[in-house]
Amino acid sequence: MQPLYDHKRYAVLYVDDEEKSLKNFTRAFSEEFRILTAPNAQEGLKLLEAHKDEIGLLMTDQRMPGEKGVWLLERARQLNPHIIRILATAYSDMDAAIAAVNTGAIYKYVTKPWDPPQLEQTLKRGLEFFLVQRERDELLREKMSVLHNMMIADRIVSLGLLAAGLSHHIRNALVAVKTFLDLAPAKMQEEKTELQGLRNPDFWKEYHQNVQWQIERINNLLKDLWTASESPSFHFADTVVLRDVVNTAVAALNPSLTEKKIAVLNQIPDSLPPLNVDHPKFSRLFELLLKDEIASLPAGCSVTIKAELLNSTAKPEIQVEVSDNGPGLTQEALGVIFDPFVVRSDTPSEYGIHLMACFFIVYHHGGKIEARSEKGRGTTFTLRLPLNPEQAPAPMNENDFLQKLLVNESLWKKLISSPE
Repeated sequence: MQPLYDHKRYAVLYVDDEEKSLKNFTRAFSEEFRILTAPNAQEGLKLLEAHKDEIGLLMTDQRMPGEKGVWLLERARQLNPHIIRILATAYSDMDAAIAAVNTGAIYKYVTKPWDPPQLEQTLKRGLEFFLVQRERDELLREKMSVLHNMMIADRIVSLGLLAAGLSHHIRNALVAVKTFLDLAPAKMQEEKTELQGLRNPDFWKEYHQNVQWQIERINNLLKDLWTASESPSFHFADTVVLRDVVNTAVAALNPSLTEKKIAVLNQIPDSLPPLNVDHPKFSRLFELLLKDEIASLPAGCSVTIKAELLNSTAKPEIQVEVSDNGPGLTQEALGVIFDPFVVRSDTPSEYGIHLMACFFIVYHHGGKIEARSEKGRGTTFTLRLPLNPEQAPAPMNENDFLQKLLVNESLWKKLISSPE
């Protein structure tokens, strides 16, 4: 029968000043577990620090020269609170064991001399508890990320519908503005107004052109948002080469890139397999991303685009990284980077509508887009795009997820204790 847990996936660290005890421990349990040993608490701490992501269980003797076992257990808890901690102690040290239990420093204590079969079961149960905690927390992180994206998607779908309505009404309203602007210069001339500049046809021509440009810009932004939000309208019948899509986007924006002296380095390999996409919408993805970079980056910066194939057999997808060497973002700004009503650049007119539309396009192609940034070290957008959006994995059943979620006591403590 296949064992439910791999007890060698994470190591067991045993700390004891008696060399014979270390050898006996290794001899007794090396077939069942991956064993690390140390002769004192300080050496044990060094091993913990060097292998903190590999060690699942720490067992230490209490009485050792120098620092005691409980000192090491407390340091282990500070380093990684999920490591299972076991104190090995003689009956004469029972007070120390009880104190360690009461302060939460240990998972369990065992008395010396230990009984090998009984201790083996203790080690197995401890590692299994460690593995269950890791699986639970990994699941929670994954599903909370999915829920976060779903909440964003729900919000921006509503905003997309709003944009559609706004686009219609703004066009109607701006027609009246345009008509007024067309008639105003002639009317001013007829009345021979004395206002400086207003009777100058060149002034009105330039003013009219500027307003028309702003009108068109507003309509294009709303159109991008509306089009990208319509999930039923996505049809993945087109095949594209990612490198070519990026090259086309760069060429379309070349005047703006040149004006701001922003270099775009397309390092996507030609060897990547093609993607099945909705071409009219997907072709806008990198153009919108680069528009956001142009708006937010200082002059003279660069943007690097890389990609690689993941899961080449089961559920293949391409991971794309769009990185810049700009000033970066604060964590607060990063948390709302896909919000269309938060100013990302120093220009108040540049809002996050481009990034919101990018989120729509990636989301409806079965993918995911995330951003990470550090002040002074630039911003990186990571996109994961399935080769075949129709085959994108379905989310976990909500009931299954809630059952998993409900057992996470630390999350519920935070939820209960957090102020409304």
